[in-house]
Amino acid sequence: MEEPPRRHLPDSNARYRDRSFWDSRYREEGARPAEWFGGLDSFREQLEAELKPGERILVLGCGNSALSYDLFQLGYTDITSIDYSTECITSMQDYYAHCPGLRWAVMDARCLTFMDESFDVVLEKGTLDSMMVEETDPWNVSYEAKVLLDQVLREVSRVLKPGGRFISITFAQPHFRKRHYAQPAYGWSVHHVTYGSGFHYFLYVMRKGGELSPPELALGQSLHLRPSTPAPVCYLQDSDSEDFLSTIEL
Repeated sequence: MEEPPRRHLPDSNARYRDRSFWDSRYREEGARPAEWFGGLDSFREQLEAELKPGERILVLGCGNSALSYDLFQLGYTDITSIDYSTECITSMQDYYAHCPGLRWAVMDARCLTFMDESFDVVLEKGTLDSMMVEETDPWNVSYEAKVLLDQVLREVSRVLKPGGRFISITFAQPHFRKRHYAQPAYGWSVHHVTYGSGFHYFLYVMRKGGELSPPELALGQSLHLRPSTPAPVCYLQDSDSEDFLSTIEL
């Protein structure tokens, strides 16, 4: 059996935030699918519970994941996928040119060019994680990381229609990631479900127009305090593999 080709890996986690790294990676890999946190089959039940036929979907930081195409195959035929890598979007446009309902655009998630209330669903899988790769203490996130995520989340809220959902798929545990989502400025409620066995992943759903509970508001406020509880360093990848990001057993 032929061994799958080796992925183009950075020399340090910090490079995951570098556009030139992703351009180089997609130039080498093209549209050959790469999946962090499993493919659609890994979380299809949880995701489809939040989707409706005919909805307009935006995928942030699509990379060369097959997620947009897999959703298209299931009948969700109005999907716009963005990435800030020109190499990525060019490859994906060419590879999926036979799918007229799939649209691709080079765009920075911090500054979306769409009009207000344009989408029913905004979806991201691992994009926010790649923005936080240099954070070594999840209890004490840097000011720069807080600002970066806030820029993205404000844009997500802006382009969501009332009642629309922001769906975030990540390995970040609720006591770390939910603090970022539970901010009143975004105007949404927050809940999450898990998937996977052994190592669990999380699917967060933020519904625009919903309300945060008092405990969630308190959790959101804790993001702006300096906690005293130490935490172990948590790296995005080890030195030569993305396997734990890519492969799960259900």
